[in-house]
Amino acid sequence: MARIAIALTQDYADWEIGLLTAVARSFLGAEIVTASPDGAPVTSMGGLRVTPECAYGDLSPKDFDALVIPGGMSWEKGAAPDFAPLTAAFRTQQKLIAGICAASSALAATGLLNEVAHTGNALAAHKAHPAYRGEALYRDQPKAVSDQGVITAPGTSPFTFTVEILKALDMWTPEAEAEMAGFSAEFR
Repeated sequence: MARIAIALTQDYADWEIGLLTAVARSFLGAEIVTASPDGAPVTSMGGLRVTPECAYGDLSPKDFDALVIPGGMSWEKGAAPDFAPLTAAFRTQQKLIAGICAASSALAATGLLNEVAHTGNALAAHKAHPAYRGEALYRDQPKAVSDQGVITAPGTSPFTFTVEILKALDMWTPEAEAEMAGFSAEFR
């Protein structure tokens, strides 16, 4: 069974991980563990209050298959935590790291996107971070990008973000594909 750590921030974008958590947990049996910077409850942009299981510092990469970071308003408010230590720990253990929306720019700020193909809300958002030097690998597209254990997506792409995470975790089974097909039907 896959174990997925989700690093929440105050004002996180709940819709960006909703499909992932529902399908991975309820249909595919994955274990989802949520964390906040200090383990305290956080409230999403949509007003959903979550009491995480732990703080970021309690997430041991050896215990997880993936680290997923949703975007949200904490970056625009200047209140987002520094994800460099957490992502470095997961990367050192060769664990999947996925960031969507503003979290993809948070990954850019750590330097993680300098050597992998990636996307996000906008290249300019990534370039605002001095550690980012991956402009040549940026893909300006509306779907998630997966490369070398790193997945990024614009905030408007929670469907392909979920699909790429499931594929990277070897959870893309016929059951997963059938379940996800229903969620994409309106786009056909």
